[in-house]
Amino acid sequence: MSKPILLVCLLVILIVTSQFEWRQPLVELDTATSSSQKQQQISDREEAVKEKIIISQERHIQRLNELVRSLQLQLLQCKGENETQNATKSYHLNKQFIEVERKQILEG
Repeated sequence: MSKPILLVCLLVILIVTSQFEWRQPLVELDTATSSSQKQQQISDREEAVKEKIIISQERHIQRLNELVRSLQLQLLQCKGENETQNATKSYHLNKQFIEVERKQILEG
């Protein structure tokens, strides 16, 4: 082989290997950037899911609070009806007691 052909071959080998070495860090940068973007996307999705869960839980809490208020009102109504019934029964018992006493006084 002559020296110029050998030099050309060496020069081609040097250029090819240097190009390969230069491109490799670029590929690593791309994969690092890609990986970082994927992590960010995953993080964003997780945050979105967490927000949806929180909103759903807040709705459920609001519904439960409404049910509690409704049950409290029903309880107050029942207590009021119960007190009314008890007062009515007490009135009738007192009235009957007074009638019995009158009869005893009139008979005695």
